[in-house]
Amino acid sequence: MQADDRLIVALDFPTGEQAKALVRELGPAVSYYKVGMELYYAAGNEIIKFLKDQGKQVFLDLKLQDIPNTVAGALKVLTALGVDIINVHAVGGPKMLQAAKVAVTEQAAALKIPAPKLIAVTILTSMDAAQFAALNYKDTIPEQVLSLAKLAKECGLDGVVASPLEAAAIRQACGPDFLIVTPGVRPAGAAQGDQSRVATPAGALKNGASHLVVGRPITQAADKKAAAAAIVAEISNVK
Repeated sequence: MQADDRLIVALDFPTGEQAKALVRELGPAVSYYKVGMELYYAAGNEIIKFLKDQGKQVFLDLKLQDIPNTVAGALKVLTALGVDIINVHAVGGPKMLQAAKVAVTEQAAALKIPAPKLIAVTILTSMDAAQFAALNYKDTIPEQVLSLAKLAKECGLDGVVASPLEAAAIRQACGPDFLIVTPGVRPAGAAQGDQSRVATPAGALKNGASHLVVGRPITQAADKKAAAAAIVAEISNVK
């Protein structure tokens, strides 16, 4: 996998026009984008079409969680968009995860298109120990993340979303081909923002991450192209 395919830039904008402007500004410097709730609810499928028309890969980050039948139905619709990664919440449980995988696989086959990678959110990277304690889980954050990652793998999913701090344990437990998509990636010296469990781009990859999601350190940089290029250059040197 090339370094620029491992960097996913988060298009966390309230309008499609703002997102399109950034994509045009970055040009060939970035090949992979994340479309989350804010942008998708504002711009809908049109922003997905725009990105695919630009030759970009797309991670559709809607974090689905509901009863198995509802999630399966939603994923059939989303699979038809031709995105590259879709996610659900691992805490939806095994029946939901299994139904999600079947829906994505069967719909892609019916449409004769490549199936998107289906990954599961473990514990949000904004969550710190104090917030996690309020949820009254019996495990620590690292233990719960690893447990959910193993569940996702057992249910046939392609990977997980997890913080860089848990990536090494997930990689060891789930093998070399399991996707580990890591938000909470901050270049040295960048502000953490609302992220709690963070690492540098090189640190995340060394820990076992397969993809890095980076937003504000690029999207709010004075020179956005240079910021993206610096991250690609940093991760190109990670063995």
